[in-house]
Amino acid sequence: MKKSRNTIAKTKILSIITDSKTALSHSEIHQLLDDFCDRVTIYRVLDRLIEEDLIHKIVTIDGVTKYAACHDCSSVEHHHNHIHFSCEQCHTVTCIEDVEPSFKLPEKYKVHNVNFTLSGVCPKCS
Repeated sequence: MKKSRNTIAKTKILSIITDSKTALSHSEIHQLLDDFCDRVTIYRVLDRLIEEDLIHKIVTIDGVTKYAACHDCSSVEHHHNHIHFSCEQCHTVTCIEDVEPSFKLPEKYKVHNVNFTLSGVCPKCS
């Protein structure tokens, strides 16, 4: 198993994502870092955090990739089978972890990832 490096950039990016109540895009993270590191470094750190099961990636209905912290995952079980809510007005994406979607696939299909995104208006914008 590859040993994880803890860099200042990794620590700052993980902290920004963990402290956020909504999922953040690469550009939002870059802006919050206030030019602490370049865009390529941010992409590399995000990939590493995903690989280490510390964050997960969400693709919005607009095709924008956002990142959110893992909450109920462990080193044994890593899952993100929850709903992501995308607000059409403020464009935030929120993980709704207490609702687990269900679906039924035909035989011989194997699911590796689930990405359920609902869109509408969040409570702040209602």
